[in-house]
Amino acid sequence: MMRRRLGFYCGLSIIAALALIAVFGPMLLPNDPFTQSLGQRLAQPFWHDKTLPAHWLGTDQLGRDYLARLVYGARISLAIGFAVVLVSGFIGISLGLIAGYAGGVADAVISFIINTRISMPIVLAALAIVSVTGNSLTTVILVLGLLLWDHFAVVARSAAMQLRNADYVTAARAMGCTHWHILVREILPNIRGPLLVIATVEMAHAILVEAALSFLGLGVPAPYPSWGLMLSEAKSFMFFSPWLIALPGAALLLLVLGINLTGDGLRTRRES
Repeated sequence: MMRRRLGFYCGLSIIAALALIAVFGPMLLPNDPFTQSLGQRLAQPFWHDKTLPAHWLGTDQLGRDYLARLVYGARISLAIGFAVVLVSGFIGISLGLIAGYAGGVADAVISFIINTRISMPIVLAALAIVSVTGNSLTTVILVLGLLLWDHFAVVARSAAMQLRNADYVTAARAMGCTHWHILVREILPNIRGPLLVIATVEMAHAILVEAALSFLGLGVPAPYPSWGLMLSEAKSFMFFSPWLIALPGAALLLLVLGINLTGDGLRTRRES
């Protein structure tokens, strides 16, 4: 139990640190992540001999400051993670609550929709949609939000089925409360624990899928420094300048690890 709590606090600290860096980092850094300087391209980071004092983590193939791009990439990844969870959570929780509370035909129809969504491969579906609609930050958020709601729906449906005949729900019906009031004010607050755990899982999933889409050239468009796009741009230089691919990869690993540790700690707290 103590180990799980330590993991929870470590994960929460990682997320908090990256969030602070994402919010305040661009204000404190002297370099702009979009400014190019071909004369300073592929400058080495500080642990090498041939480094530039103005660029602690070196520069990329276009001479852009790598530290500034990493910090700005944290802002993009966190924004995508939170926004996708809001969109997918709203869709999934709404459908799950209606299916679990109403039952009958509504439950059958929504369960069919959930099963259809689960049968679709997320990355392939996202690639197909983005290739048709065009890639942009807003498009990526909407596409992922429309594809990652199924776990919210399954958990909300199961919990609503268990609680729809609870004493406090029956009392609310006897008092004449509307179905909307019962769903939002009576059932939803009592299932927020498992939904919060699902939110952490889906946030990490959304960040990884966005990185995969950006790596394939169909995620966040250039010149925005998404970590996945930085990995894609660095793959041609990975044998000559390995830090170009190691730094965004490590940042992505650290963020996803922090989110997963936090989610695992929340699950443990709910079970104890």
